[in-house]
Amino acid sequence: MTTLTPNNPDSVYAFTVKDAEGNDVDLNIYQGKVMLIVNVASKCGMTNSNYTELNQLYEKYKDQGLEILAFPCNQFGEEEPGSNVEISEFVCTCFRSEFPIFDKIEVNGDNASPLYKYLKLGKWGIFGDDIQWNFAKFLVSKDGQVVHRYYPTTSPLSLEYDIKKLLE
Repeated sequence: MTTLTPNNPDSVYAFTVKDAEGNDVDLNIYQGKVMLIVNVASKCGMTNSNYTELNQLYEKYKDQGLEILAFPCNQFGEEEPGSNVEISEFVCTCFRSEFPIFDKIEVNGDNASPLYKYLKLGKWGIFGDDIQWNFAKFLVSKDGQVVHRYYPTTSPLSLEYDIKKLLE
C-alpha cells in the first residue's frame, strides 16, 4: 500500500511505496530522473506489447535518467491475480524486465493507492479521474511533476519524443 507523507503533496517525491518484496521505497530516490509510472497486468491482451516496448524504452534511456515504475493491479478483468513473487517471476522470466516492479495496488476507488490518487489529480480532459484499464501511463518530469497521462492503448514507444524532451 502506498502511504502519503505530507497532507498536500507537491510532487511524486512526497510518497513512499512498497516494492514487490514489501520494502518501503521513498520515491525521492528518483529525484532528477524522468519517470514513467504504469499500472501493469500479466494476463492482459496488452501485456506482451507493453512489456516489450517498456523494456525497449528502459534499455535505450535508463543511462540518460529514465526510470520505469511498474505497479501491478488486479482491478481490470482480474488480469493480475498472482502474488508479488509470482508477478516478479513472470516479468523477469518472460520479459527479462530490469525496471522495478512494486507492490500490487488498486488504482481506482476508495482503496486506491495515494500515489495514484495524486497522479490522477491533473486536468486530464476526456480521461476523467479513473484509470480505464491496465497499462495507463503517467510521465513525470525530473522535478516530480506529472506532465502527461496516456491512455492504456497508447504504445510505450510512441512516448519516446516526450521522454527525450524531458531528459534534455
